[in-house]
Amino acid sequence: MKIIKPFYTIETPIDGNYVLKLIEKAGRTCYKSENSINDDSAIRFVKSLIERGHLSVIEHYSVSVRIICDRGVSHELVRHRPASYTQESTRYCNYTKGKFDGELTFIEPCFWQNKESEEYKIWESAMNRCENDYKRLIELGASPQEARSILPNSLKTEILVTMNLREWRHFFTLRTAKASHPQMREICIPLLNDFKGKIPIVFDDIVVED
Repeated sequence: MKIIKPFYTIETPIDGNYVLKLIEKAGRTCYKSENSINDDSAIRFVKSLIERGHLSVIEHYSVSVRIICDRGVSHELVRHRPASYTQESTRYCNYTKGKFDGELTFIEPCFWQNKESEEYKIWESAMNRCENDYKRLIELGASPQEARSILPNSLKTEILVTMNLREWRHFFTLRTAKASHPQMREICIPLLNDFKGKIPIVFDDIVVED
């Protein structure tokens, strides 16, 4: 049994300056003001779009992110639209095989940091039982799609998520909020900060409360 923390990789190469210029060029189509484009105009123009809520223009750029999280978090991720998803399949992945090192991988729950606590030990014991029972089912001839019936929400999954910038804004607004699940926030807060660092203006007004 392997226990890991969640993480993500931004798959789309991002040049923030290019993104802003693309959005500006798209937005100025509305006003036929392309003649106003200069080296410094994109930041002011995109900031104005955001402030006025003219967000359809930022849909012209999409970003793909590979997220490694638990199954419970992935069930919430895939509710967002418009978006595209490609996810690791428990129907076809046989976790007793060598490419998985013959073991199941689980995501460590961020709310039970003390590994000596009774809560963590109960969780860890349950994951051990799941792994042993999964392996036994496979030994008895069950297919992966049958054996997966006993797999828990804590099972690690890998999911590629693609959204345009408008939907990423909506996603971050909901999933970094205090009311969001702590394991969702564990991923989304650093991801939002990464987006802010790579793409100026577009996400600056999304403020995360402690």
